[in-house]
Amino acid sequence: MGRFGALKVRRKRRPFAAVVLSCAAAVGGLAACEYTYDDGRAPLPERPAPVITDPVIPRDPGLDHTVTGEALNAWVLAVLPGINGQTFFTSYGFLGSGESRMERTVPLPAGTYSITLACRGARQASYAVRDGTVALIELKIDCGRTRVNVVELPKSTVLAVTIQASRRANFAYRVTRI
Repeated sequence: MGRFGALKVRRKRRPFAAVVLSCAAAVGGLAACEYTYDDGRAPLPERPAPVITDPVIPRDPGLDHTVTGEALNAWVLAVLPGINGQTFFTSYGFLGSGESRMERTVPLPAGTYSITLACRGARQASYAVRDGTVALIELKIDCGRTRVNVVELPKSTVLAVTIQASRRANFAYRVTRI
């Protein structure tokens, strides 16, 4: 070995390493070791997590009946309130039981639009909004509710709107550029 010999250094065992090793050997990994502390207090009671739901607004029973004339105009103003943006198309009317109506909007330039849909009657109404063969919106809404959908039109187009009702219903919808 050269002129200087290797010194023998005596290893000391450290108590900390022994605790870690014994814990790891007992459970098979360090993740299972834990420290508990008893401060003499009772454990906290377990509370269930709060249930968060969307608020439910009670439905107006008067909306179960269809209307005509001035009452229909007043209902349309209530469910399709004035909003910011440029309104391109608004339509409303009456559908008999099992009746369907298909309408076309005016030509709409490319852009982002909100389409507000509503119905009034005892059941539901189905709406389908199409850009040619592509369905942009297909939904069934409970009468007495208003639904707003946002669509993006990449090019100028005329939308086809189909409304169906299983029972007598009033319908209303508005297409507004955002």
